[in-house]
Amino acid sequence: MTIPELLEASKTIAVVGLSNSRFRPSHGVAEYLRQAGFRVIPVNPNETEVLGEKSYPRLEDVPEPVDIVNIFRRSEFVAPVVESAVRIGAKAVWMQEGVEDEAAAAKARAAGLFVVMDRCILKEHRRAR
Repeated sequence: MTIPELLEASKTIAVVGLSNSRFRPSHGVAEYLRQAGFRVIPVNPNETEVLGEKSYPRLEDVPEPVDIVNIFRRSEFVAPVVESAVRIGAKAVWMQEGVEDEAAAAKARAAGLFVVMDRCILKEHRRAR
């Protein structure tokens, strides 16, 4: 699978670390993804609602299937998010620019997930169109 194929086949993106602050990159990226037609689900224990959507404390709390888990957390916090993505049966994990964890990526791949690391989903979506 390629990045364009993943984006074409995906409908629901859980954004881990999505903030209500308009000044945070996660907010702008999530807004763009919504406008592009994706269902965006906020996952952040510090938020109750973001962009008009209920925010969930953990991926395991999201009550619907997730295609892509988009990670807006520092690299040292990626491993447990990837483990959760595997547990919920996500199709892919996407680590935003500057976010890298080779060991977590290897675990995700071993569990059959497509992995994107250190790339911006907004930029890649624009490129794929």
